[in-house]
Amino acid sequence: MMVMPPNSTRISKRFAELRASGELGIVAYIVAGDPSLEASLKYVLALAEGGADFIELGVPFSDPLADGPTIQRASERALKSGTTLAGVIDLVRRIRKSTPPASEIPLVLFSYYNPILQMGLEKFASAAANAGADGVLATDLTPEESEDYRRILAAHHLDTIFLGAPTSTDERLAKIAACSSGFLYLISRTGVTGAKDALPDDLPALIRRTRGVTKLPIAVGFGISLPGHVSVLGGLADAAVVGSALVSEIEKAPSVDAAALALGERIRALKQAARNGLSRREAPMHRGEVAP
Repeated sequence: MMVMPPNSTRISKRFAELRASGELGIVAYIVAGDPSLEASLKYVLALAEGGADFIELGVPFSDPLADGPTIQRASERALKSGTTLAGVIDLVRRIRKSTPPASEIPLVLFSYYNPILQMGLEKFASAAANAGADGVLATDLTPEESEDYRRILAAHHLDTIFLGAPTSTDERLAKIAACSSGFLYLISRTGVTGAKDALPDDLPALIRRTRGVTKLPIAVGFGISLPGHVSVLGGLADAAVVGSALVSEIEKAPSVDAAALALGERIRALKQAARNGLSRREAPMHRGEVAP
């Protein structure tokens, strides 16, 4: 039987559904406004149709320190097209006015903290919630400085998602988890974003350490790009975050329509791996257990 958390958002409801079926979720990340907000709307529709479980809309920023070259270039293109935080929030509103499955997919705003702070916490939280966003990840906001941010976003029923890293101690992971809702985003490796051929050897141990301090769903990102990655993660995590591989499809496509088609095909392949991979054989782990 599927158990829904109290006051659950679309994010926690979707994770509950995935847990009940023993299936790994796919979180699809794109930079909003690359190359335009109109194009981003088409991309979200294609990703949702392809089977993505969650969408992260990256808010372009002029100094994206955590991002590798692929996402940096996407941010530059989005900024040149005039994309702002207000424009990304309006994109959320347009997605909610579209047709299923896009209109119902959980949406996370993925931003550096400066644009949020410049808009004002209350104004941002109100606008994001009214548009239909479900959660926010402020990449460079630390738990120690997040009290007002968390209080205001929680008042608007927005999940606050924080990042854990391989360098995080158990104590630090516990603090990060205590500040998070919806899910905890676990960085698979040190360094910046970017697609890789293989997952780090120490990733299973990192996930086990994180499982030991939280019952939140764990989404693993940075370097996730291939169906094989998804198959392996199915027995370990609750979701895989795919970003640079999708942004690269947008960059190299000759047109918006071609990019949307490529995104849909890429997500379908990843989702097929999620449905057929280790996640089905290791479904009990998704109830907070750790494999021996």
